Amino acid sequence: MSAQSEALEAHLASGLTTVCRCWVIRRADGVVQGFTDHDQPLSFDGIAFSANAGLSAAALQQSTGLSVDNTEAVGALSDFAISEQDLHGGRYDNAEVEIWLVNWADTEARKLSFRGTIGEVQQTDGAFRAELRGLAETLNQPQGRIYRADCTALLGDASCKLDIVAADFSVEVEIAEPTDGVLFHLPALGNFGARWFERGVVEVLSGQAAGLNRSVKNDRRMESRREVEVWESFTLPIVVGDRIRLVAGCDKRAETCRSKFKNFANFQGFPFMPGEDWLLSYPTSNTRNDGGSLV
Repeated sequence: MSAQSEALEAHLASGLTTVCRCWVIRRADGVVQGFTDHDQPLSFDGIAFSANAGLSAAALQQSTGLSVDNTEAVGALSDFAISEQDLHGGRYDNAEVEIWLVNWADTEARKLSFRGTIGEVQQTDGAFRAELRGLAETLNQPQGRIYRADCTALLGDASCKLDIVAADFSVEVEIAEPTDGVLFHLPALGNFGARWFERGVVEVLSGQAAGLNRSVKNDRRMESRREVEVWESFTLPIVVGDRIRLVAGCDKRAETCRSKFKNFANFQGFPFMPGEDWLLSYPTSNTRNDGGSLV
């Protein structure tokens, strides 16, 4: 037990307590926010915790073993705390969360009571309710290889090992025409063939939506321009002058990995696995039946 936890335990044992909860939210874009349910702001570990932010937590259910800890946070939407725009824009998706039990009279006496990530978020009437998932939640994810013909890696991840920021596979473009957040009218980008970015990603590099990304639905190459359409709208505005990055798309096929990305050595599928037709086949006098390779 740390000295901070021991100090808090001693304080709780005294019978007269001055404790509150403090939340730390670390977003994927690097923003760190602190909130407390105390009526005065607090600070520790270099983080300022805002009071009267309208954030509160339900009872925390914790258990031993590998079962998942869970709770939820409830709060009011506001411009200075958690805004509706940022919430809809996805800036809090999978954000890291810490909940501390703190002696507000002496913040050196504190104990970490929860660590996890933000899960499903619901919004109604100017307020939000966010599911908080404990660290054991990651144990619910599939592990290991899957025996299938197409690739199981994500383009550019540790298994794929492809440098997707390289000039052959991505390009940065400045927005020159207004967009509704779904359809982007861009220069022709003649170095990239038709449908090159389908199944790829649009990443926003500057502006209010910086740090957000969406999957590409359609990539239409025309004579003098290119139209790129994403599956889900960017809820934060993207205006003329903002910069985006287009990343090539991958359909997970072995032929695409070999010809488009020249990365077949890192292909994470089993392209030569027998299909259903082979499983139902039987030997005939007109075919080779010597037990050799069928590929």
